[in-house]
Amino acid sequence: MTFKEYVKDRAVFLLINCILFIIIGGIMILVRMNDQAVFLIFCIWFFPLISYILIEYFKQKTFYNELTGIMDNLDQKYLLPEVMTEPETMEGQVLYEVLRQANKDMHEHVKGYRDRENEYREYIETWIHEIKTPIASTRLIIENNQTGVTRNIQEEVKKIEEYIEQVLYYSRSNNVSKDYLIKEVSLVDLVRGVIKRNSRDFISKGISIDLEKVEGTVFSDAKWLEFILNQLIGNAIKYIRERDGKVIIHTVRNENNIVLTIEDNGIGISEKDIYRVFEKGFTGENGRKFGRSTGIGLYLCKKLADQLGLGLTITSKMGEGTKVSIIFPLGSENFIQ
Repeated sequence: MTFKEYVKDRAVFLLINCILFIIIGGIMILVRMNDQAVFLIFCIWFFPLISYILIEYFKQKTFYNELTGIMDNLDQKYLLPEVMTEPETMEGQVLYEVLRQANKDMHEHVKGYRDRENEYREYIETWIHEIKTPIASTRLIIENNQTGVTRNIQEEVKKIEEYIEQVLYYSRSNNVSKDYLIKEVSLVDLVRGVIKRNSRDFISKGISIDLEKVEGTVFSDAKWLEFILNQLIGNAIKYIRERDGKVIIHTVRNENNIVLTIEDNGIGISEKDIYRVFEKGFTGENGRKFGRSTGIGLYLCKKLADQLGLGLTITSKMGEGTKVSIIFPLGSENFIQ
């Protein structure tokens, strides 16, 4: 707040005082009063007035500067009424009370939305828990009645399970910190577990796989890592070539991190789509071509990797293949032995 802005805000008040003084001064001159008396009236009138304006200006300037300074340094701006000092001026107290009421109302609305979100998430998790029972029964029936038809049904059941798992992780993706358990994870065991899980797809599509250069141990949440890796390997299988499909998984240890890379020789991703593959709901050219993409898998992988403190990068060339890398930083939470 500049002095010019402050005076402009009180222009009417000052104008009225000036007009009144001109009228009174004019009357005094008309009745032939001494000029010194008119000057004395001017001083008595305007000295306290100007002094009051200057004092109020500096008080308000100090208050608003403090307010702006606190606001600039706050990461969460809505906490302003909680940290600001209650002002002494009447205008400041009105502003303080308005901010406090607005903040209280905002918190009540946020709590309402949070309660609804938690209720919805709990419902989804309960539904997922219940749906597992009929799926397990279906698998048992298929195992006891192996035919060409039931094997096809088994493939579809596997897809249903993967979509259900994706829903479960999506519903928990905003609260990873409440669910994860950090412990030592062997990368080779992790990769082999996911490959075994997808072994039927590797065999049926005749995809060769190379795991010879996977090694090392990191500290992270094994369950979340397995989900991320399963999504990435699932994508490699989905978009593999019809003939001579190949997946290579390897690790590289650098000075500050260890990088686990999943490389395939599939159809690849076009240059115009590669920068958007982590966006929610983005399916791109491949999604329109195959019609089975949801645009959720890679988005979810990136979101979970960010929350676990991991890097996730992707490079690809159309017609040649795709490389996706999970980067484990060497630090207090993630490190290799």
